[in-house]
Amino acid sequence: MSETMNLHRAPETMTLNPAPWAGRIMSAVVVVALAADGTIQVFAPTQIASMLQETGFAMDVTRIVGPIVLACALLYALPATAVLGAILVTGFLGGAICAHLRIGELGSPPELISLVLGALTWGGLYARDARIRALLPLIR
Repeated sequence: MSETMNLHRAPETMTLNPAPWAGRIMSAVVVVALAADGTIQVFAPTQIASMLQETGFAMDVTRIVGPIVLACALLYALPATAVLGAILVTGFLGGAICAHLRIGELGSPPELISLVLGALTWGGLYARDARIRALLPLIR
């Protein structure tokens, strides 16, 4: 009888842990958003000219910031450099939040998007990387 009951149970090696997949999805959202932003800054800076003007940045900044954003996205996407990428992405997003705060746009859509992307950056890394979970345990 116990043998037939064991046949209907999934082996423990075949159980699916949803946390790494949720982390990969969150991280993919961040990478896609950063890649889109960096690509626009490099190849179509006129698309964001009004936003740059509102925040007080010159158009020439896109030639520098665009490749930096793309490099941050790439570093974050690669497992070997994901922690460094997350730190750099956090710095970039913090600068974006600060730029909007400086001009009095507290709670503006770009600021909120930057905040959400920052949370997704670390949430995604936390969910997909056991080393981060071991370093920063939420529950002991």
